[in-house]
This record gives sequence, structure tokens and C-alpha cells, in this order.
Amino acid sequence: MRMKPGDAIACVFPDGRTAVCQIEQIANEQVCARIVQWKEEGRELPVRIYIAQGLPKGEKWELVIQKGTELGAAGFLPFVAARSVVKWDAKKAEKKVERWKKIAKEAAEQAERTLLPIVRAPLSLKELIAFGETVDSRLFAYEEEARGGRHASLPALLADLQPGSSLLAVFGPEGGFSREEAEQLKQSGFLPCSLGPRILRTETAPLYLLAAASYEWELCESGSKRERE
Repeated sequence: MRMKPGDAIACVFPDGRTAVCQIEQIANEQVCARIVQWKEEGRELPVRIYIAQGLPKGEKWELVIQKGTELGAAGFLPFVAARSVVKWDAKKAEKKVERWKKIAKEAAEQAERTLLPIVRAPLSLKELIAFGETVDSRLFAYEEEARGGRHASLPALLADLQPGSSLLAVFGPEGGFSREEAEQLKQSGFLPCSLGPRILRTETAPLYLLAAASYEWELCESGSKRERE
């Protein structure tokens, strides 16, 4: 649909604010519009959640990016894990990352997000741990916690996180974490967490976490109290 002067459009600014604007002039490669009204409704999770995942098969990772963006993730960081089924081809890196960014952009538009998630090229575990030092909290989903019936860590962590803070959540590939990787993450301050009593597929686990966070912070009574505070 072609727009014309007088039409209303929604404009998203780099800081995440959104405004209803009215088009005043359309040139060849430029549109001039004036702000009519700022939109107050928030579309972003109150805590920035970065999803890191041991590189899974291509279609699974693309699903995580698409649905994770719809659920409010702030960024996606694949990493090369010991048990990753897929072997990363550095020669095709730029093209693949551009495709991932396109998927995130389209999903953000569909969900009417005000911030575009970051999408990174695959990292090493060492680089991922270094990124973890830039956020407020760190966890990794570990099936041994589920098998041991230890389910309290995640609810406690979500309840304690404050609006404006950040969380890096790490998930293993199809084969899960190796013992060495799990130990390295623990020693680096990542909290091992269960995602409930069932063992989830690699592409399901991040979406479970994002949905649980949305419920805790945006839908349930405690989330309403946090917003009022």
C-alpha cells in the first residue's frame, strides 16, 4: 500500500520509544513526518534476556530466533559446543548471520516490538563466558537438575530479577552440555537450572524460559506489583 501525506504511521526510535506520526512530505528517498502522540504501552520484557545456545541444526536455530523474538528476547548468541551436531562453516558465516538477522527483524515487526534483538555469529564457550560478564545474571539449563528433581532455582531467579536488569540464559545443543562445559559454566558464575520435570528439546527450552519469564513479569500478580513499584 502506497502512503501519502496525511497518513498516520508508527515510528520506533533507537531507544525503544514509539510515536504515532503524520506524514507531511514524501521525497524520492526521504519521508518527513511530525509526531502526533507518544505511545506509552510497553512491548518489551522488563528484563533483557539474551538467549545463548549450543549451535543446533539450522532450522531449529531459526525457529528459536523467530519465536524467541516474538516472546521478547533481547538477543541471540549461538556458540560452538562440544556436542553440536552442526559444524560451523566460517566461509558461509556472513550470509547465514544476515539471514538470522532478517528472521529476527520480520518477527519483531510481526510482534510489534520496539527494539530489534541482536543476533551474533557463533562464539566459542570462552567468548560466551566473557559476554556473561556484561550482564547482571547468568544461568544455564541443565538436564541433571531436572533429573535430580531440583526445580527451585529458576522461579527464585526470575522473582529476584529487577526491571532494567539483564539475564544471559544458556542452552545446550541436541546432545546437551558435556560435563566439562557444565563445570566451566558453574565455575564462571552461571547458575544451573531445571526447566521442570520433563526433558525438553533444544529448540523448546529457550521458548519455555521466555514464556515463563513473561508470565512471571507481565501477567501474574507479582508482575503487576513490580510494575507499580
